[in-house]
Amino acid sequence: MSKIFFFDLDGTLLTKEKKISEKTMEALKAFTDAGNHFCINTGRAIDSARAVYDGLGLDFKGSFLCGSNGTQIYSVDEEKYVYKTGVEIDLVPKILDLAEEYGVHCHTYNEDHIVSRHDGECMDYYRRVIKTPLIVTDDVLKELHEPPSKMIAIELHDHEKQERFRRALQEMVGDKLTLLYSNPYYMEIFPSEAGKGSAVTRLAGILGIPVENTYAAGDEQNDISMIEAAGCGIAMANATDAVKAIADVVTAYDNDHDGLAEFILEAMK
Repeated sequence: MSKIFFFDLDGTLLTKEKKISEKTMEALKAFTDAGNHFCINTGRAIDSARAVYDGLGLDFKGSFLCGSNGTQIYSVDEEKYVYKTGVEIDLVPKILDLAEEYGVHCHTYNEDHIVSRHDGECMDYYRRVIKTPLIVTDDVLKELHEPPSKMIAIELHDHEKQERFRRALQEMVGDKLTLLYSNPYYMEIFPSEAGKGSAVTRLAGILGIPVENTYAAGDEQNDISMIEAAGCGIAMANATDAVKAIADVVTAYDNDHDGLAEFILEAMK
């Protein structure tokens, strides 16, 4: 019976240079050549995840991309979405207004652009890696044709200010949305029905793969739900302590030293 391996990108599958090392690439090829599935499970939107997939020269049969913290699941082979959800449209301007009140940068996305009321330092920092084109507009709703996959709040200098905004936003939206940090600067905002963990169980169900045949590897807070959901949850050696605490195993080596290679090969047995 086939298996599926879910990978976070930054700090997990990718090195600091945003590449996949030769040894890890060979392990991935052996895993997928054996009829198993490869899945990038990331906070990035699908267009950004696809750009990484193509840019790295990946061409694994049975590949999937889970984007925006599980709000989108895309079949690379079929070139179509198999699942999509998003933040309720009427909440978007309310969230942006609250972010402005707290002095925190916040933006969202349409099908192929970042959509923001503001440009500036936070956006420049974000787009060092995320190359998705940007629309800056006072009327964000005009650029949204469907509920956006997620929103993101960025604060580069004052985490406590970010926390004050998070608490106020949680009080406003209740259990409709999940708010969590993908790194010390970025707070992800997405529907509570989604999440990386939900993507694991949802895609495994679509493919008819039992949970015990699922594997997931990550390093940050937004990876915890998928590590908990998978049959085998793997924390990187460079992961946060919170991630290591809930993982089934921790790699001996970090993302720059082929920490995942042995686990990918072991999953084939």
